[in-house]
Amino acid sequence: MRRSIPTRQPTRVRTLLAALAVALLAAVPTAPAQATPAGGDDLVVMTQNLYVGTSLDPALAATTPDQLVTAVAQMYATVQYTDFPARAEAVADEIEAHGPDLIGLQEVARWTTTGPGAPAGYDFLAILQASLDARGLDYSVAAVSENASIGPVPLALPGCLVPTPPFVTCTVQLDDRDVILVNDDTPGLRWDDPRSGRYAAQGAFDTPAGDISFDRGWASIDATLDGQPFRFVTTHLEIAAFPEIQQAQAAELLAGPARGGTVIVVGDVNSAADGSTTTSYAQLTAPGKLRDAWDEDVLGAGFTCCQRSNTPPLAPGALNNPVSTLDHRIDLVLSRGAARSDGSRAELVGDQPFQGAPPFWLSDHAGVVAEFRL
Repeated sequence: MRRSIPTRQPTRVRTLLAALAVALLAAVPTAPAQATPAGGDDLVVMTQNLYVGTSLDPALAATTPDQLVTAVAQMYATVQYTDFPARAEAVADEIEAHGPDLIGLQEVARWTTTGPGAPAGYDFLAILQASLDARGLDYSVAAVSENASIGPVPLALPGCLVPTPPFVTCTVQLDDRDVILVNDDTPGLRWDDPRSGRYAAQGAFDTPAGDISFDRGWASIDATLDGQPFRFVTTHLEIAAFPEIQQAQAAELLAGPARGGTVIVVGDVNSAADGSTTTSYAQLTAPGKLRDAWDEDVLGAGFTCCQRSNTPPLAPGALNNPVSTLDHRIDLVLSRGAARSDGSRAELVGDQPFQGAPPFWLSDHAGVVAEFRL
């Protein structure tokens, strides 16, 4: 589905073809001009979970304040190791190659560090936008869902440790977002009414710092392509460890931003398409609900999750597994109404290593690009 560039013909060939075309046109009777049929517009969309850069499991497993401080240091060292600036270049390469008109992103992290000796923080959205700008790509931030905000918590990394109280001079905070990007260079594409929301159903983890929730949500815009209206939604549902909450969020999605009209929904639903984890995929794709743009009979399994590694002293999820461990499909492009796909015009992105040294993968998820006819 990569957009191709026509091959130039030699000048002599082009001249002969032009002359032949003129002769043929002169011999054909003139017919009344035909209007382009309504709904004949192609729209390319992309979904990508950017990955916060570390597993959060060490912090969620901590039972004492000391364990939590140790876990946070391990996790942020992993964030540094997984090197989002390098991964953002790979994401921008995929965007440049496929030219999506709309992009739904999940886990668009903002890591904020403070204090004397603190290591650099990372704003994934700003970093990715800089990579896109460097390629001359014009993508605007259209809508943002502000999800979890965790911290600030002590960050006990070298440079932040002193022999006297408070002993740890640095803190770190994680803010999670879902984001919609719009290609400003797409002819005929207009958008407005950016919205976002959080689901009423939410999971929570009990930690020494108190209960932590990922505050899952969604972001949407209303858009038109050459006058054809549709809504575009990105979302990130709860993990499969909370099946009832995830399934309640899927029901909220269907009853809320994905309700009625022509809708395209992209995101990480955390529900395996083969039904092996939760019923959320079946809920979303039930008759009369949303259609999956990925036809497994045509395109294969299309696994998008997850790259796994466990290399102490780093936290799990260091992206240093040279062989892919993707084994189920949870990142989806879905639609209803006049947004039509035959299920074969989609492909994975980021399912191959982007470089020869860690981090090997642009995310722990592969992304999906799909094309629709409106």
